[in-house]
Formats: sequence, structure tokens, C-alpha cells
Amino acid sequence: MTPSTPEAARTYAIAMHGDQKYGAHPYVHHLDAVVALLQPYGEKARVVGYLHDVVEDTDATVSDVQSRFGDLVARCVSLLTDAPGANRKERKAKTYAAMAEVTGDEELALVVKAADRLANVRACVADGHRQLWDTYRGEHPTFRAAAFRKGQCDPLWLELDQLLLEWPAS
Repeated sequence: MTPSTPEAARTYAIAMHGDQKYGAHPYVHHLDAVVALLQPYGEKARVVGYLHDVVEDTDATVSDVQSRFGDLVARCVSLLTDAPGANRKERKAKTYAAMAEVTGDEELALVVKAADRLANVRACVADGHRQLWDTYRGEHPTFRAAAFRKGQCDPLWLELDQLLLEWPAS
């Protein structure tokens, strides 16, 4: 098993994401943004942060993640991987339903998901992607109902709620 450190997870994620882009940036730009938000939540949160999209967006499997980074990290990455569906609405409905049932140590995935969504919304605002921001805003009540746990990562939720209140004036 690879040492379950943020550095090892970042190296693995960069290798797996390859030439993928996040907007105009290399994909690691998004991963680093998520992990920066996870700094106060511990090393394991940062490991999951680097790996949160690796099963969904690359050839990596949950088994690969488990053998390299351990059971909890793999379970969290699995929870963060969208369920199959015909479209975004169907995928997110299934994924959010699963998140709503999460308890115990797997709640770490919910902290990572909050950081991921906040990083995505920050990027929408910074890059002027109003249509994607509208999508996140429309999903927010359902997403929040599924993923929010009082006292878990309230500063992330506070900023996310604020950013989705209204599109910033130019």
C-alpha cells in the first residue's frame, strides 16, 4: 500500500488525470483548490480531496484506491463518485440520496464534497461561468439537505451558501 499521505495522493491523481483540464487549467488546479479548503480538516481529508474525482473521471477503480490508500479513503472516494444515470439530474439525485444516508467515519466524504462544491462555485464566479453557477444554485437545496451536517465544516457551507445567494454584480 502506498503511504496514505496528501503528497502520495496528489502524485497518483496527477498521473491518473493525465492531460485532463479543469477549464483552461491542468486538472490538478482544481484538486489543489479543493485540498487548500480542506487544510483545517486533517491529512485524511486532504488525501480524499486529491482522489475525489479519480474513479469518476479516470480509469482508476475503487479497488485501486483501496489497495493504494486504504479502506476509508476508498469508501469516501466511492461515495464521491457519481452514481450512473442517463443525465446529470439522474446521477446527482442518486448520489445525493446515498450521501444523505452517510454516517460515522464516512462523513469525511461530506466534508470533501462541500470543499469540492465550494471550489467549483468559486471557479464559476472567478471565470464568469453563469450557466454552471445556475446549475449549482438550482441543485443547492437538495445537495445541502443531503451533505450538510451541523458543526462538521460550517465555514465551507457558510461561504457556499453566500456565493449561491446571487450572481455577483460586475
